[in-house]
Amino acid sequence: MLCVGFFLLSHMTAHSAEVTVAVASNFSEPMRKIVQSFEQESGHKVRLSYGSTGGFYAQIKNGGPFQILVAADRETPAKLEKEGLGVAGSSFTYAIGKLVLWSRQPNLVDQQGEILRRGQFQKLAIANPKLAPYGAAAIETLINLGLINEIRPKLVQGENVSQVFQFVETENAQIGFVAMSQVFAQGKLARGSAWLVPAHLYAPIQQDAILLSGGQGNAAALALMNFLKTSKAKSIMIDHGYTH
Repeated sequence: MLCVGFFLLSHMTAHSAEVTVAVASNFSEPMRKIVQSFEQESGHKVRLSYGSTGGFYAQIKNGGPFQILVAADRETPAKLEKEGLGVAGSSFTYAIGKLVLWSRQPNLVDQQGEILRRGQFQKLAIANPKLAPYGAAAIETLINLGLINEIRPKLVQGENVSQVFQFVETENAQIGFVAMSQVFAQGKLARGSAWLVPAHLYAPIQQDAILLSGGQGNAAALALMNFLKTSKAKSIMIDHGYTH
């Protein structure tokens, strides 16, 4: 029995590989859990880098060392495929994200988002709409509410939603538009107060993953792309507020 176990371990180790993955910052927490499960099951190693989708696009264009992009939109993977930097036919929608207006202060944000109309805040944090899809969704929401001109002087920008979360967490901004996954766990608000922005106020945040050209022939990259489609990975995503 020991010999068989040793043989299997040696066999798995001999065929293990490593993949470097660029991950949109809104997806950082579920991705950590997905990778933990993936590494245990596959024996492969995963190196994660978090940031804005637009920032990663620029890095990949300049030869960034990534084999997979787990983006916060559909457009960037499609653009990379068109430009020959992504493997044709490899992209797929792994999740649909949800936008939330959040404060770490209990009872500050009402469940109808009326705080935006009342203007009882000094600063509203959003992600850079030119780089981060959640920032673009925040601007679209404010436009559709007819509040963009009124609120614009109070806006502060982070490069991505992780930085927006930090602004609100440290109370450098009283409220901010973040991803539901950052403040909800298993369908419940972890702390503070929040308004789940109605889906009709912004275009669906369809988030795609793509195998990059550098990932062709990388066993770990191919295995992880497949793992993102499994029920185990999807269960983790649902726990963090994503739909499919």
